[in-house]
Amino acid sequence: MDDALGPPEKMAERREELTPMMTQYFELCTQYNDSLVLFQVGDFYEAFCAAAETVARRCEVTLTKREDSTGKYAMAGIPIDNAESYVERLLEAGYRVAVADQVQDPEEATGVVDRAVTRILTPGTLTEDELLDGERNNYVGALTADETYGLAVLDVSTGDFYATSVDSESAVADELSRFDPAEAILGPGATAAQLPDRCTVSTFDEDAFAQQRSTEHVEQYFGSADRLLPTTAEVRACGALLAYAEYVRGGEDGTLDYLNHLTRYDPQEYMLLDAVALRSLELFERRTVHGRENATLAAVIDETASALGRRTLDDWLRRPLIDRDEIATRHDAVGEFRDDVATRENVHDELRDVYDIERLISRIARGRANARDLRSLAETLDVIPQLADHLDGADCEKLKSLRERLDPLSEIRSLIDDAIQADPAREITEGDILKPSFDEELAQLRETERDGKDWIDDLEASERERTGIDSLKVGHNTVHGYYIEVTDANLDRVPEDYERRQTLKNAERYYTPELKEREDQILRAEQRADQLEYELFSSVRQQVADQSERIQAVAETFAELDVLVAFGTVAAEHDYTRPVVGYPPASDKQVTVDGIHIEDGRHPVVERTETSFVPNETVLDSTDRVAVVTGPNMSGKSTYMRQVALISILAQAGSFVPASDARLQIIDRIFTRVGASDDIAGGRSTFMVEMTELADILDAATEQSLVLLDEVGRGTSTADGFAIAQAVTECIHDEVGALTLFATHHHDLTAVADELDGAYNLYFRTRQDDDGVHFEHAIERGVADASYGVEVAATAGVDARVVDRAREILRGTDGRNIPSWDTTASDTEAAVLSEQKTNGSRRGVESEQPLSHDSGPADTELLREVQQTLAEADIATMTPLDAMNVLANLKRQVGDAGRQPSEQTE
Repeated sequence: MDDALGPPEKMAERREELTPMMTQYFELCTQYNDSLVLFQVGDFYEAFCAAAETVARRCEVTLTKREDSTGKYAMAGIPIDNAESYVERLLEAGYRVAVADQVQDPEEATGVVDRAVTRILTPGTLTEDELLDGERNNYVGALTADETYGLAVLDVSTGDFYATSVDSESAVADELSRFDPAEAILGPGATAAQLPDRCTVSTFDEDAFAQQRSTEHVEQYFGSADRLLPTTAEVRACGALLAYAEYVRGGEDGTLDYLNHLTRYDPQEYMLLDAVALRSLELFERRTVHGRENATLAAVIDETASALGRRTLDDWLRRPLIDRDEIATRHDAVGEFRDDVATRENVHDELRDVYDIERLISRIARGRANARDLRSLAETLDVIPQLADHLDGADCEKLKSLRERLDPLSEIRSLIDDAIQADPAREITEGDILKPSFDEELAQLRETERDGKDWIDDLEASERERTGIDSLKVGHNTVHGYYIEVTDANLDRVPEDYERRQTLKNAERYYTPELKEREDQILRAEQRADQLEYELFSSVRQQVADQSERIQAVAETFAELDVLVAFGTVAAEHDYTRPVVGYPPASDKQVTVDGIHIEDGRHPVVERTETSFVPNETVLDSTDRVAVVTGPNMSGKSTYMRQVALISILAQAGSFVPASDARLQIIDRIFTRVGASDDIAGGRSTFMVEMTELADILDAATEQSLVLLDEVGRGTSTADGFAIAQAVTECIHDEVGALTLFATHHHDLTAVADELDGAYNLYFRTRQDDDGVHFEHAIERGVADASYGVEVAATAGVDARVVDRAREILRGTDGRNIPSWDTTASDTEAAVLSEQKTNGSRRGVESEQPLSHDSGPADTELLREVQQTLAEADIATMTPLDAMNVLANLKRQVGDAGRQPSEQTE
């Protein structure tokens, strides 16, 4: 399309030629040059020129053209009534959207209608319910780089505001992963590389990060910055974030008055779950595209009744506690709810009627709430007395405290009940929102309006009787007001006091002086009443906003109760038990739990999605800190490791756990190296990603950490992979000291574990019969006898020709392509033959000369003899001396076969 004006930024060249409306549009585009401006024209938001092409393409709407004195140019619009769905597409595409509304009544405008940008929509600062996920917080972050890194995150829709500082770039990424911000602004020195992958980076005035300016911003909202925030980096991050939030989402006066609480926290106060752990453990999202819906930890324990509770559940899982006493207080409350069915169900039922008042109070404070929102708030506050009654007999201190925090807010409830109609109109400027009894003047105006309309209602009957015209009608329209309509056939009977108002095709419309007087009275009363209602409503709304801090405190209480009830429900319905975390009950608290001891542990997600689940025990402590886990593919190694981590997370979040007994030390961080992934865009292979994650683990893990390793070293050659796996095992055992589960198919590693004082072997039982391989999913101490990879391939539906050929190669029965000892011909063979490589060295990897791939009949026969010997060896029952004798004989056989004939003769 011929775009006569070009992009909005090019309009300046022809500014003198623009129409008044396009001049207004151009000025707004210039002022908000970092955003896509949506410009209200009647019932649509329009975009012009190049912006129109963007809107048409992203929103899939028709691209039209507008023509005026300057020429033709592109134009695209979206309906205001359904704008959110289109705006969402623009935000997902990475645009910021500036909404320019008409701020003047078109009937009062003498020229072009005044317009102004009333809100800027960005991914991290949304407050519209239609654009938000009610179950998740929506954070915007700010990052500064000083002597330390300062970071702040704010949910503009709820007022949740957090700040902290860390010392390294990796710690920045770890902390931000807790909150998963949708958007961030960066101060000088900060880079986007430190942000989560899905976080949109927005530009903002760097001056907002200046120390003096940011300090003033913080103190405007929260008082002394020095008292709240110990580092200049945190002050700068918080101040800049407040400035940004005001810029994009400020209220009628440009401020965010409902922001009344800034939480400064120490990262050490919570278990750290970085982005890798959150993804690997599937706390909130499935890693596999075709996995079962809702098969995440958050989904299976979500028995919350409200949006407040669901967001708090998310927060508790992202930030499990470290403080043992606080964990215990949550467990006390969960236990009481689990055992007291009536109280649990009554509290849950009350919380189902709780509206999302965290987000509501932000709209109220910004002057964007309507009368229905206030009614929703009142209905929510109505549940407080009932909740207090249900908690009246609570025994534990946590529930007693929550009950005391249930501020009844009686004056707010009474104010709303007295002022707002039970079913108010949605619009707040057109009346029908307040009870007339709320204000004497309003009552008089509505009475005048009502009396006038009653008189008009009676006018039709009285005029029919006076004129004798049975078809006479009294009506009203917005253009001509009230009228008396008479058909042409009855015009000869029209009284002399009728004055013509409008001529129709087959009728005439009239008014009388008395009707005109009544109409003026009604309109004056109605207009003044509507205006007065809006003024009174705004006053009521402001009085409610003034109590935002109290309302937010009640919202937090609702949310905590909701999660504790949910935990109690899950514990009761799914046989969860109370864990001992940190120290035994009734102890002097000087005795701490050593390691992780779980009996009959279950995976909280898998047990819900499978018809049967085999519980297993876990022991990791100062005696046995590293467990090397072997077993066939599909036997349950990954599930087992993840279940240990999830049980620890649930316990420290305050939940009971899926086990018959659990005694757990405090875990400061969970590290996971589970599953394959790559970073193609970043130029990193699967193996490089694995090694990077491994480096992070070895650098940051402590004795209080839990480490899960799955198939470390798989992405390279067998020799390199085993060498890395062994070195990692030794480093964690000797240097790091973390509690570790290491699942591996490097069966050589089981021999290493046997020789490390703080390590031991675990394996998953499997049996094989004529019907195939059967996975029992039960774990025991010891070493698995095989991986059954070929059998798993067959089960997965791999072509029978491939499976049969693989079995031939594995058995070495075809006389060619027999694998050398450096490849895993069979896990059983590799586990034993690897001893030949060690050659007496506990941690060496010196290899004997392997059999050639071009082995002849003699070598093939030798291999069969070795296989026969191994098959007859009862590894599970033989003593170490017996095993050494078997290995010595095998070595002698192989050595004899490898000598030249002359050597054998000698």
